[in-house]
Amino acid sequence: MTDAGSENSIDNGGNGAPLHLINKLDQAIALLAGGQEFAKIGKLPRVFDTCRRVLQHENGLALIEARAEALEHAGVFLGSDWAAPQHLVAPLSRHALTGGVDILLIETLSSLRLLAVARGQYQHPLISAEYANHYLTQILAINLDLLFSPADESRRLHQGRLAFLPGALLTHLASHIGYEQIVDKLIDEIWRVLEQRPIETGPVKQMITRIAACQYDPDIALTGAGADRLVSSLFGPTRASREDPGLEAYQERLAAMDEMTLQTEASGFARAMHDTGLVSAYHPLLLLHLLAHQENLLADALGLSSTGRDCMLCYRQLVHALIEQSVTPYTPQAIYGLALMLERGILYQSPLAPALWRQLRLSLCPEAVNRLTLVLPPDVSPETRLMEGVLCMLGQPLGVGQGNNPTCQSARALSMWSCNDPDYLLQMVAWAARDDEIIMHFEGQPVSSRLSDMGVAQTAPVDLDPVSMVVVPHLDRIYAEMGRRCIGRDGDPHRWVNPEFHGWWTGRGFRIGVDVKTGLLFETETFLRHFYASYHPFYNGNQPLIHPQPAGIAVTDSVARFIGWHAVTILRIGLDQENIMRVYFYNPNNDSGQDWGNGVVVSTAGQGERYGEASLPFEEFASRLYIFHYDPLEHGALAAIDADELQRVIVMIQESWGEARLPDVPLEGLLD
Repeated sequence: MTDAGSENSIDNGGNGAPLHLINKLDQAIALLAGGQEFAKIGKLPRVFDTCRRVLQHENGLALIEARAEALEHAGVFLGSDWAAPQHLVAPLSRHALTGGVDILLIETLSSLRLLAVARGQYQHPLISAEYANHYLTQILAINLDLLFSPADESRRLHQGRLAFLPGALLTHLASHIGYEQIVDKLIDEIWRVLEQRPIETGPVKQMITRIAACQYDPDIALTGAGADRLVSSLFGPTRASREDPGLEAYQERLAAMDEMTLQTEASGFARAMHDTGLVSAYHPLLLLHLLAHQENLLADALGLSSTGRDCMLCYRQLVHALIEQSVTPYTPQAIYGLALMLERGILYQSPLAPALWRQLRLSLCPEAVNRLTLVLPPDVSPETRLMEGVLCMLGQPLGVGQGNNPTCQSARALSMWSCNDPDYLLQMVAWAARDDEIIMHFEGQPVSSRLSDMGVAQTAPVDLDPVSMVVVPHLDRIYAEMGRRCIGRDGDPHRWVNPEFHGWWTGRGFRIGVDVKTGLLFETETFLRHFYASYHPFYNGNQPLIHPQPAGIAVTDSVARFIGWHAVTILRIGLDQENIMRVYFYNPNNDSGQDWGNGVVVSTAGQGERYGEASLPFEEFASRLYIFHYDPLEHGALAAIDADELQRVIVMIQESWGEARLPDVPLEGLLD
């Protein structure tokens, strides 16, 4: 949010729009209303600009809704399709909410007008309250993913600082219209996202809380399968917590339980946690009780296999310290992160245990404390919140998300380090959290995050996991600085930056499918032959991918139009259950399930994916690839690749992001 409130702010804890901005809005509406019809078009920009500024505040939607009737009477919809609300078509709202700033803004004003009508605040001459309610219900159902998921690359590119607005608007509509009309679809959407096991579960838990409220409303009948499992996973996963008794009451129940009952509780919590990836606030109370009174049941409460149990026993004192430092009812996800970290067995890597001991005793610098405090739960110290984030990142390397920020490179690096080099990740956290500086090296020369200029992100991110909040601002500046040091070189800077930034395992061989100077497709067949020879098991001697590799894709929308360049990680290549060769990759954009147009739909479950992975058939992934790294000393046979398959991929490229990049079509230079 911008323009933080002053003493003139109204409600919402000082985060509301300042009084002077509200006055400007009222003045702009009055000027528009008082103008002649032919002159209104000249006064509209001031109204729209003021509305845009108001909407960036916490109470902005409510302020605009309260002025919906005045805005319409003043002529804000004059001459547009929105002037006749009785003729609006709900499915078209999708285009408006995902389009540019101008169309998003007028769609928002129109939806708030309809909400005012539906709530009886505005007696509209053309539509009834029932009609408005039905129309808004359709909008919510059609745009359910926008209600639930953060902005993707397309929206961040087109909507900039207003990329948050579609989700905020739909949440505002749903809170007044009611979730019962859309809750069945919402349940399916929650399960789809949970299959990807994100680290940042706040949005999911908020949605489940709303579903729980609907369940207890006698006027709402829920029919969606899976609602009970979702709600119980948070509010009553075990017999003793089934009716959601409250933390104090559950604590008293724990004190009276015998060993058999405690074991039943431990198994119930573990089952619910691993089933959904969500941890109930009651689970920490049990874990801390077992730590003090029944330590032999800790493994059951964490749901550990023999691997995790052995690891916990070998590092018993460290595990106890991690639980004491990170596990509270307000940081319950630390339990899931700890369990998955133990299951990975990474504590057996000799640097990990001492690095975690250092993390437990780390003194945070004021800058790190300030960043963590922005999203700190009640009664939780910044150290505890950061420790929760560390455990989650070590346990869920593919759950790292970039949030509503253009920092896919940094998110990819954190994920890759957690997979490949977790002690290096902990070193980065220590530097950023303790020293407020990270120093990396580029071709032998130090690069300091403190001394580097601005990165890609224009503002400090606030919608990330705790580790990312502390570390990403530093990585973003360093990555940008490495790119600046490549200015003047002949070629794409990723060739030199990626191996230095991500790690030694990044292949020094490099291929790009576009000409850097013109942005046109360049030697497409050769590019694809190298990709097949490097990555496809049928053409590289059946050599599995050893280390995850950074790659760049050309993101397209649902009608295959080019959106922008995006960083992903190629994790592995393999046959799915239908014997289709697939590329399994990590996408840092929070939700990997996307429709890239022309039948290219990214899968996140059901095709052999592990938690956090996305996948596409090899041909379809190759059709969106534009950069990859490889080991030039481990190369397959270029001549052996099937020409027909290559031609199919080339056609998919030319009919999607490459359509305007054919060599005979002039273009501006390649985007960064």
